[in-house]
Amino acid sequence: MAKIGRLITAMVTPFNARGEVDYKQAQKLAKALIDSGSDGLVVTGTTGERPTMTDEEQLKLFTAVREAIGKKGTIIAGTGGNCTRESIAMTKEAKQRGIDAALLVVPYYNKPTQEGLYQHFKAIAESTSLPCILYNVPGRTVTNLAPETAIRLSKIDNIIGIKEASGNLEQSAKIIQGAGKDFLVWSGNDNDTFAIMAMGGYGVISVASHLVGKQIQEMIQQTVKGKMKEAAATQMRLLPLINALFVISNPIPIKYALNYVGFKVGKPRLPLTEPDAKSAKIIEDALKGYTIDLKI
Repeated sequence: MAKIGRLITAMVTPFNARGEVDYKQAQKLAKALIDSGSDGLVVTGTTGERPTMTDEEQLKLFTAVREAIGKKGTIIAGTGGNCTRESIAMTKEAKQRGIDAALLVVPYYNKPTQEGLYQHFKAIAESTSLPCILYNVPGRTVTNLAPETAIRLSKIDNIIGIKEASGNLEQSAKIIQGAGKDFLVWSGNDNDTFAIMAMGGYGVISVASHLVGKQIQEMIQQTVKGKMKEAAATQMRLLPLINALFVISNPIPIKYALNYVGFKVGKPRLPLTEPDAKSAKIIEDALKGYTIDLKI
């Protein structure tokens, strides 16, 4: 489990001028992220615009990223969805392409009960030998994975952790306290990383690490070593940038920021659009205050 890593970047999917997946640029980005502090990558997560990609595009991207980084970093595939059977099928396909773990989002739109969530995740986990990471993001899925359900799921051997993006620190604390030391809790929000790690969380699945990966890794290591004052200072220094990267829906700001600093990843796919002028200026102004760790 330790090989999964504490700092995982939820990688954007680069598109070319025709709106097609730019696999060569994705490979370049994957290598650059590993070189700038990331222990691993989430491919085709929320930030990777999975809802607008075909299965064929996703599977081809898994292969391309694996070829690019080899064994230098972990690759976690966003294979969860709101259809249990489709999630099982995609998870099986991802394993065949050398993926290290599966990220399983709470089903959206169909609003399952907590028992439905338990049975959904259990069925996916039992269909694969891959380590599975739950992904709770009620701001997007509407349904919240209750701490009691997460703790119940933690007893399944290959469900190894959760990306907790509810923004509810009390909920995160309950999971950390109740699930046991072997169940890893990653912050799903960059602005919660220090707080969750201070309570015993493991790390972060990050968006901001596209730009400041080495600095986020420094904060993580400071926390692990008990240098809490220094870690808190690093988190607070990064907050203005983090806030700018979520001024409108992710991944619109991070794609704009990457393009702005010179690492071309193209526009988001519809229904996402480029930022309005006001949001773009907020992002640009925030970037001026930071050293960018990503090699351009």
